[in-house]
Amino acid sequence: MDVVKQGPGAGLELFVSAPRGLEPLLAEELTALAAEAVRLARGGVHCRGDLALVYRIGLWSRFGGRLLLPLCQGAAGDADQLYALARQVDWSAHFPVSATFAVDSHVQQSQLRHSQFVALKVKDAVVDSFRAATGQRPDVDSRTPCWRVNVHLYRDQLTLSLDLSGESLHRRGYRCEGGMAPLKEHLAAALLARAGWPAIAARGGAFVDPLCGSGTLVLEAALMAGDGAPGLLRSGFAFEHWCRHDPVLWQQLRTEARRRWQLGMAQVPALLGFDQNANAVALARVNAERAGLSEQVCFESLPLDQLGCRSLPQPAGLVLTNPPYGQRLGTVEQVAGLYRQLGVQLRQAAQGWKLAVLTGAPELGPQLGLRALRKHHFFNGALPCQLLHFVIEPQYYFREPVEASHGLAPVEQLSDGGQMFANRLRKNLRHLGRWARRRQISCYRLYDADLPDYAVAIDLYGEQVQVQEYQAPPECDPRLARRRLREVVTLLPEVLGVSADAVHVKVRQRQRGQAQYQRQDDSGRFFIVEEGGLKFEVNLQDYLDTGLFLDHRQTRELIRDKAAGRDMLNLFAYTGSATVYAAAGGARSTTSVDLSATYLRWARRNLQRNGFDGPTHRFIQADCLAWLAEEQGCYGLIFVDPPTFSNSKRMEGVFDVQRDHVELLTAAAARLAVAGELIFSTNLRRFRLDTAALTDAGLAWEDLGAATLPEDFRRNPRIHSCWRLWRV
Repeated sequence: MDVVKQGPGAGLELFVSAPRGLEPLLAEELTALAAEAVRLARGGVHCRGDLALVYRIGLWSRFGGRLLLPLCQGAAGDADQLYALARQVDWSAHFPVSATFAVDSHVQQSQLRHSQFVALKVKDAVVDSFRAATGQRPDVDSRTPCWRVNVHLYRDQLTLSLDLSGESLHRRGYRCEGGMAPLKEHLAAALLARAGWPAIAARGGAFVDPLCGSGTLVLEAALMAGDGAPGLLRSGFAFEHWCRHDPVLWQQLRTEARRRWQLGMAQVPALLGFDQNANAVALARVNAERAGLSEQVCFESLPLDQLGCRSLPQPAGLVLTNPPYGQRLGTVEQVAGLYRQLGVQLRQAAQGWKLAVLTGAPELGPQLGLRALRKHHFFNGALPCQLLHFVIEPQYYFREPVEASHGLAPVEQLSDGGQMFANRLRKNLRHLGRWARRRQISCYRLYDADLPDYAVAIDLYGEQVQVQEYQAPPECDPRLARRRLREVVTLLPEVLGVSADAVHVKVRQRQRGQAQYQRQDDSGRFFIVEEGGLKFEVNLQDYLDTGLFLDHRQTRELIRDKAAGRDMLNLFAYTGSATVYAAAGGARSTTSVDLSATYLRWARRNLQRNGFDGPTHRFIQADCLAWLAEEQGCYGLIFVDPPTFSNSKRMEGVFDVQRDHVELLTAAAARLAVAGELIFSTNLRRFRLDTAALTDAGLAWEDLGAATLPEDFRRNPRIHSCWRLWRV
């Protein structure tokens, strides 16, 4: 065991904690505060100094968290060793028995795994130490203790420390509450330091946060520019109750800090915070008043799209902001437009300014339309983030801001591969375009990974275009894949004669369960397209699939041809396109069964849009297999197009089309009327129909795969398989 000597005659050994990424800044700060033996560690900085250093850290540290005084170190592989180490410390030499205390425990990679148990053993040791020394025991207060004992147990090595800070140093005392996702004050100060704010402020440059929330960045910028000691705003520190506390020295340092603040605040440049949320602005003003900064800062309610019309103060300074990045405040897709608008507005209002943006989604950075000059890595809580640095000058504008919904910027010059892709696209358009016009087809597949390097599928839906990027293999350079996708969206408007906003991009990858049916976005934008003289709603943004499977075009025609006078059953009905075709073919009745209420509502709208409504068209929300087990009706025509795999919470068990298709088809065929027919389709490319089992079940079958393969999908004949079945 090693009891750390922290006596008056020796320098105090200290440890100041910090969030990951702030340790280097904290080390520089402690050196400037005259600390000795400064040494970086993970999660903080070790140093040595006198009592005055303790006070200066409490007053002046912008980047620190906890100010800890290590009292004991040693091996603690079991509960007895842990207790013995904690029991050796003379706790009464640091705080009186009348003071309450609590134990904070942090345990990693140790035989004693439970932090609460470790904290309990240390608490017992502290109480027993006091009882032996004074005959009394101190009380434990887990919420508002006078003292906190910090326990750090890592790989069975224990460090026991006394927390001299009380509350964490990042709690300055001015923030009554944060917004939806507030920055902690020491992280905000670190961002300002890395963005070069002290030098900018020294020359009089202004500061702006256009998405200020509760104002933390603006207030920390004011304290930094005005030489304000952040700890001067606090109500108190634990060391003020320490047995070694020197009230005279403490007051001298506080008086000096007040004097520096009074001098510095007169030199603070313009500091502005804008936010379209009036409640957040009101909260920021309250925080400014609590900090004594109401006259130094200005908070205004201003929508981001009006920032470009606002005259910013001069001389040009720093814009620093922390916009949402799709983790706690909306999805990445939802905030991409905000980044684009931020870039547009700043190019209008803040030319010549420096810009720094904290983001947890670095891929959103290019949406600003500026070339990032450098970056710093931080953690916002547990979330890895980057601080991207820009200069808002024309020479750093690497493209016009992206306005298209997909958020991909066009390329300025095509690669050789891009030229080959353009040639193939034009060739396909000449061939398939003529074919589609002759057959009055407005929705078809134009391109399907014809060139391996450009692994996308391109589907036309009237004047709208959907691009599906196939998931790249692990060995593919993601930057090169991104560049190729940008070439695709650059070429499509030019080759097809559509607007950039008519191009919709999705990434298609292996789907499990109900993933292909889950909502990807929330645009609510539906388009009406025509096929076979019928009208259908499609949505190219909100779901992976659009609502109309183009490779089933021939299959739907087959259903229309066979539907006259028959009762038609559509299992796994999805958006009901096959049902619409059956109704148009003269079906006596239709029944559409699907587990999703959303898609059944969509199916109902598709039928109504084509003039089919009333009691002869039923929509049933159910697990198809469970429903078939109870259904007693007979149908002259059944269409079965199941998912490849499903484990929806609303269905019983797990469905696998290869494993379960015999059970499904025999159950469905049991509902066939005399001379009835069943059309079965699947998109599982390695699917094998178990003909022997179906024959044993009394079913005959005919392969319709080639007959139902449309012209625009002939490049990949395994896109789907299709059979006609009937009872022998």
